[in-house]
Amino acid sequence: MSAVNAIRTTEAPVAPSVTLADIRAAAERIRGAIIRTPTIENPSVNRVAGTRVFLKLDNLQATGAFKERGAANRLALLTQREREAGVIAMSAGNHAQAVARHAQLAGVAATIVMPKFTPSTKVVRTESWGARVVLHGETLAEAAAHAHELALREGLVFVHPYDDAGVIAGQGTMALEMLEDAPEIEALVIPIGGGGLCAGTATVAATLRPGVPVFGVEVQGYPAMAQRLAGEPVSVGGPTIAEGIAVRDVGEMPLNILRRCHSEVLLVPERAVEQAVALLAEGAKVVAEGAGAAGLAAVLTYPERFKGRVVGTTVCGGNIDARALSNVLLRQLLRDGRIMRLHFDIPDRPGVLADIAKRISDVGGNVIEVKHQQLFGAPTVQSTELHLMIEVRDAAQGDAIIAAMEAADYVVRRG
Repeated sequence: MSAVNAIRTTEAPVAPSVTLADIRAAAERIRGAIIRTPTIENPSVNRVAGTRVFLKLDNLQATGAFKERGAANRLALLTQREREAGVIAMSAGNHAQAVARHAQLAGVAATIVMPKFTPSTKVVRTESWGARVVLHGETLAEAAAHAHELALREGLVFVHPYDDAGVIAGQGTMALEMLEDAPEIEALVIPIGGGGLCAGTATVAATLRPGVPVFGVEVQGYPAMAQRLAGEPVSVGGPTIAEGIAVRDVGEMPLNILRRCHSEVLLVPERAVEQAVALLAEGAKVVAEGAGAAGLAAVLTYPERFKGRVVGTTVCGGNIDARALSNVLLRQLLRDGRIMRLHFDIPDRPGVLADIAKRISDVGGNVIEVKHQQLFGAPTVQSTELHLMIEVRDAAQGDAIIAAMEAADYVVRRG
């Protein structure tokens, strides 16, 4: 598709910093501390994707995201001296809660630095795991700088969200489980933020299943890893529903691993991410945040890449705001033609609105919102402006409703 891009690495291979043995050791180390999440196949997803897709449901972790894997492994690797000193992390989202939770489980004091703009719900959830939360800075960079200052001042161990071998090894356990549970997988499609999850996955695939390619996924507005791999300057920005992977600075370790493994990065548009979130919710009954649905978004965006292949991807997070999820679902209903908006200029006389409603009902439509404006907007004092939102089965039923209105001589237009 012209609206998206695929960027393949071209730079020389670099030795990996994480091995399959490290990831296998991490899997044993964190066994029981994290959930071995299911890998499922869903008919509705397969039908829309046009191929078989296995979904690794890491949104079912206790804090709602895969970040628990890396946090659990990194904290398990602390020395006794480091455990006594405590840990610190910087995050406005899933990493914060993961570190807080596993520090609490390990009996280690945790400090989490979050930027001032962090939603209060995330602050409260992080504090609920026993962490000390410090709100500092107007940007993520300012919060990170303060976290490093506190680490030096208080002698705390900084737990990086993705540029750390222990964290990457922990994240790689997701791929181990997925390939064990669905050995027929022929391609892996993994969202990229800082790159830890994709790097861990690439390490597993390159060693355990060398014929299985690993595709990283970024949204078009935040192609930092794609740009770094292509040797281009990083230029990112703008609003995105996939805020969990909206980063400027990717990890150097993940960068080197993906470069060595010749991983390819696919860029997806916002609309595809919204479609994937809606498909997971409605088709698979799975709640995903934007970043968590990015892998499926790539499968939907690049059908020619995955046609005839058995694909594995991860729903790596489910922490989506309820209002955002509601908006995504409504927008998708509009795009699918299952909700339609109709505008009428009707005579201002009794019975007209009832007649329109009956004709819609006769065709099977369901009126879910009515706006009846007599004073403002109507072309004459004898007319009324009417706006309806109607629920229909599909676009064909919507067309039938419009045809019924026009057959009755109503002037109607879609909104």
